[in-house]
Amino acid sequence: MKIIIIIALVFGQIMAQNVKIPSIFTEEKKLSDDLLSIVKGLSLDKDFDVGEDGIEQISLAVIDLTKQAPAIAGVHMDNFIYPASVYKMYVAAEVLHQVSQGKYRLDSIVVVKSPNDVDHAKEISSDPRPLLKDGDTVTVNYLLDLMITRSDNSAANCLIDLAQRENINNLIHANNWQGSEVTRKFLSRKYEDPGYENIRSTETCALHAADFMYKVYTNTLVNPWVSMQLKALLGRQLDNTKLAQGLPPNAMFYHKTGWWSFWTHDVGIVDDGNVHYIIACFLPLEEEIALPKFKLLGEQIHTLMFNRI
Repeated sequence: MKIIIIIALVFGQIMAQNVKIPSIFTEEKKLSDDLLSIVKGLSLDKDFDVGEDGIEQISLAVIDLTKQAPAIAGVHMDNFIYPASVYKMYVAAEVLHQVSQGKYRLDSIVVVKSPNDVDHAKEISSDPRPLLKDGDTVTVNYLLDLMITRSDNSAANCLIDLAQRENINNLIHANNWQGSEVTRKFLSRKYEDPGYENIRSTETCALHAADFMYKVYTNTLVNPWVSMQLKALLGRQLDNTKLAQGLPPNAMFYHKTGWWSFWTHDVGIVDDGNVHYIIACFLPLEEEIALPKFKLLGEQIHTLMFNRI
């Protein structure tokens, strides 16, 4: 098992060095130039020191959905970066895939087991649902909702065990997202499963995350049922402290956020009735520094996309 895991993940890292834009998208230089101008104006166009992990850069991708052919643009959109909780969306996709295959149901029971119950505080303090603990009996649907809407780490660990990482990564490879493999659970390495104790950290890039959201938007992520179920979960996101700050109040934002240490991210589908686009933004910045940048980034990119109508 260890040999298979290592070979698959090394292969993924090699493939990540040759990230290609899917042929369905038209790469638009003018839009990339405009995005770079916004990024420069917010002083996000530089190398960031992320401690022992070295130097990192922004990874930003935008897909314009208002045109007949979707146009894609970005800034370092093929840059792989630690995604924090954003990669929970990949986990959710495979769980829903397995439900659609009949392996289990949304109302199937899961028993929470240590050491998966890692959370000691809620990501969203106003959420009334209690923290998961060892021995709790909950449904798959409950875990999915906790993992996406509240970004619950304990729920994510349970669902990674349920779906199994090799299956999640098969889905990732089937969609040509090599390099974005889910390698870790959300717990200390000393509690990891055999074969995963010393594995590389999970990474992804804005291009892969944006393509993921495009498939959700077009109901082509696995199948329409999986796509629509995931979109419903993303639409109930409780963390609106990042890009959502800069969007107009009438905009619907189907998204997944993430933060940890030096990283703060937001990825989603924006629909305000007039403007439709996907944005994936990974910032190598601590949350307290990143949040005001995200507000301005959301405002300026939305204005840019509105002016393209």
